[in-house]
Amino acid sequence: MTLPRATMTFAPPGVSSSRDTRIDTSAPPEDAKDHPNSYIETSDVDDKKQDNDVQEMHPFDPHKAAKDIEVGDFYFRRKNYRAAEERYREALFYKQDDAIANFKLGESLAKLDKDDEAITHYQAYLKVLPHGPLAKDAEKAIQKLRPEKSENSQEHSKQ
Repeated sequence: MTLPRATMTFAPPGVSSSRDTRIDTSAPPEDAKDHPNSYIETSDVDDKKQDNDVQEMHPFDPHKAAKDIEVGDFYFRRKNYRAAEERYREALFYKQDDAIANFKLGESLAKLDKDDEAITHYQAYLKVLPHGPLAKDAEKAIQKLRPEKSENSQEHSKQ
Protein backbone atom coordinates (compact mmCIF):
# COMPACT_ATOMS: atom_id res chain seq x y z
CA MET A 1 0.00 0.00 0.00
CA THR A 2 1.46 3.37 -1.00
CA LEU A 3 0.88 6.58 0.81
CA PRO A 4 -0.60 9.50 -1.03
CA ARG A 5 2.11 11.87 -2.26
CA ALA A 6 0.92 14.66 0.01
CA THR A 7 1.73 12.64 3.15
CA MET A 8 5.29 11.65 2.09
CA THR A 9 8.14 13.63 3.65
CA PHE A 10 11.31 14.51 1.76
CA ALA A 11 14.66 15.65 3.10
CA PRO A 12 15.62 19.19 2.10
CA PRO A 13 18.16 19.48 -0.74
CA GLY A 14 21.74 18.81 0.38
CA VAL A 15 20.71 16.82 3.45
CA SER A 16 21.32 13.10 3.46
CA SER A 17 18.88 10.74 5.05
CA SER A 18 21.81 8.54 5.99
CA ARG A 19 23.75 11.17 7.94
CA ASP A 20 23.97 8.94 11.00
CA THR A 21 25.67 6.14 9.05
CA ARG A 22 28.36 8.20 7.29
CA ILE A 23 31.91 6.84 7.54
CA ASP A 24 34.88 9.17 7.86
CA THR A 25 37.30 8.26 5.04
CA SER A 26 39.73 11.12 5.53
CA ALA A 27 43.35 10.48 6.45
CA PRO A 28 44.41 10.48 10.12
CA PRO A 29 45.65 13.85 11.46
CA GLU A 30 49.42 13.09 11.39
CA ASP A 31 49.36 10.86 8.30
CA ALA A 32 51.22 13.21 5.93
CA LYS A 33 54.02 13.68 8.48
CA ASP A 34 54.27 9.96 9.28
CA HIS A 35 54.25 8.89 5.61
CA PRO A 36 55.79 11.72 3.54
CA ASN A 37 56.02 9.81 0.23
CA SER A 38 52.59 8.20 0.30
CA TYR A 39 50.68 11.04 -1.38
CA ILE A 40 50.67 11.18 -5.17
CA GLU A 41 48.87 13.97 -6.97
CA THR A 42 46.48 12.49 -9.50
CA SER A 43 46.25 15.57 -11.70
CA ASP A 44 49.74 15.21 -13.15
CA VAL A 45 50.60 11.53 -12.63
CA ASP A 46 51.44 11.17 -16.33
CA ASP A 47 54.02 13.96 -16.07
CA LYS A 48 55.85 12.30 -13.19
CA LYS A 49 57.84 9.16 -13.69
CA GLN A 50 57.38 7.13 -10.52
CA ASP A 51 59.74 4.20 -9.96
CA ASN A 52 57.50 1.69 -8.21
CA ASP A 53 56.22 -1.84 -8.52
CA VAL A 54 53.06 -0.95 -10.44
CA GLN A 55 53.06 -2.46 -13.90
CA GLU A 56 51.04 -1.31 -16.87
CA MET A 57 47.83 -3.22 -17.31
CA HIS A 58 46.64 -4.20 -20.76
CA PRO A 59 43.01 -4.69 -21.58
CA PHE A 60 41.94 -8.32 -21.73
CA ASP A 61 39.51 -8.73 -24.62
CA PRO A 62 39.41 -12.26 -26.06
CA HIS A 63 36.72 -11.27 -28.58
CA LYS A 64 38.90 -8.50 -30.00
CA ALA A 65 41.84 -10.93 -30.07
CA ALA A 66 39.79 -13.50 -31.99
CA LYS A 67 38.73 -10.85 -34.50
CA ASP A 68 42.34 -9.73 -34.95
CA ILE A 69 43.35 -13.34 -35.62
CA GLU A 70 40.56 -13.66 -38.17
CA VAL A 71 41.67 -10.49 -39.96
CA GLY A 72 45.30 -11.61 -39.73
CA ASP A 73 44.32 -14.89 -41.41
CA PHE A 74 42.71 -12.88 -44.22
CA TYR A 75 45.93 -10.93 -44.77
CA PHE A 76 48.05 -14.10 -44.52
CA ARG A 77 45.96 -15.83 -47.23
CA ARG A 78 46.50 -12.77 -49.42
CA LYS A 79 50.27 -13.05 -48.76
CA ASN A 80 50.31 -9.69 -46.99
CA TYR A 81 52.52 -11.03 -44.21
CA ARG A 82 53.37 -7.62 -42.76
CA ALA A 83 49.69 -6.77 -42.18
CA ALA A 84 49.08 -10.27 -40.81
CA GLU A 85 51.99 -9.80 -38.41
CA GLU A 86 50.49 -6.56 -37.10
CA ARG A 87 47.08 -8.17 -36.54
CA TYR A 88 48.55 -11.17 -34.72
CA ARG A 89 50.58 -8.81 -32.52
CA GLU A 90 47.43 -6.86 -31.74
CA ALA A 91 45.68 -10.12 -30.83
CA LEU A 92 48.51 -10.85 -28.39
CA PHE A 93 48.05 -7.37 -26.91
CA TYR A 94 44.44 -8.19 -26.05
CA LYS A 95 45.08 -11.82 -25.06
CA GLN A 96 48.71 -12.13 -24.06
CA ASP A 97 49.30 -15.91 -24.09
CA ASP A 98 47.04 -16.86 -26.99
CA ALA A 99 48.56 -20.00 -28.49
CA ILE A 100 47.02 -19.63 -31.95
CA ALA A 101 48.09 -15.98 -32.25
CA ASN A 102 51.64 -16.96 -31.25
CA PHE A 103 51.76 -19.77 -33.80
CA LYS A 104 50.36 -17.65 -36.62
CA LEU A 105 52.63 -14.75 -35.73
CA GLY A 106 55.52 -17.21 -35.95
CA GLU A 107 54.36 -18.22 -39.44
CA SER A 108 54.14 -14.59 -40.57
CA LEU A 109 57.55 -13.75 -39.15
CA ALA A 110 59.07 -16.79 -40.86
CA LYS A 111 57.66 -15.56 -44.18
CA LEU A 112 59.25 -12.16 -43.48
CA ASP A 113 62.64 -13.80 -42.75
CA LYS A 114 62.55 -12.79 -39.08
CA ASP A 115 63.64 -16.26 -38.03
CA ASP A 116 64.75 -15.64 -34.43
CA GLU A 117 61.53 -13.87 -33.55
CA ALA A 118 59.49 -16.54 -35.34
CA ILE A 119 61.19 -19.22 -33.25
CA THR A 120 60.34 -17.25 -30.10
CA HIS A 121 56.64 -17.27 -31.00
CA TYR A 122 56.63 -20.93 -32.00
CA GLN A 123 58.19 -21.69 -28.61
CA ALA A 124 55.52 -19.54 -26.92
CA TYR A 125 52.88 -21.69 -28.64
CA LEU A 126 54.58 -24.85 -27.39
CA LYS A 127 54.79 -23.43 -23.87
CA VAL A 128 51.02 -22.88 -23.79
CA LEU A 129 49.99 -26.02 -25.73
CA PRO A 130 52.87 -28.50 -25.69
CA HIS A 131 50.63 -31.26 -27.10
CA GLY A 132 48.26 -28.99 -29.02
CA PRO A 133 47.00 -29.54 -32.56
CA LEU A 134 49.83 -27.47 -34.05
CA ALA A 135 52.62 -28.64 -31.74
CA LYS A 136 54.23 -30.89 -34.36
CA ASP A 137 54.05 -28.10 -36.94
CA ALA A 138 55.66 -25.67 -34.49
CA GLU A 139 58.47 -28.14 -33.75
CA LYS A 140 59.06 -28.72 -37.47
CA ALA A 141 59.11 -24.98 -38.12
CA ILE A 142 61.66 -24.45 -35.35
CA GLN A 143 63.86 -27.20 -36.81
CA LYS A 144 63.51 -25.71 -40.28
CA LEU A 145 64.39 -22.19 -39.11
CA ARG A 146 67.29 -23.28 -36.91
CA PRO A 147 68.43 -26.72 -38.12
CA GLU A 148 71.99 -26.66 -36.80
CA LYS A 149 70.97 -25.75 -33.23
CA SER A 150 68.08 -28.24 -33.23
CA GLU A 151 70.41 -31.05 -34.34
CA ASN A 152 72.95 -30.17 -31.64
CA SER A 153 70.30 -30.12 -28.92
CA GLN A 154 68.95 -33.51 -30.13
CA GLU A 155 72.45 -35.02 -30.00
CA HIS A 156 72.89 -33.77 -26.41
CA SER A 157 69.53 -35.15 -25.36
CA LYS A 158 70.41 -38.63 -26.77
CA GLN A 159 73.63 -38.81 -24.72
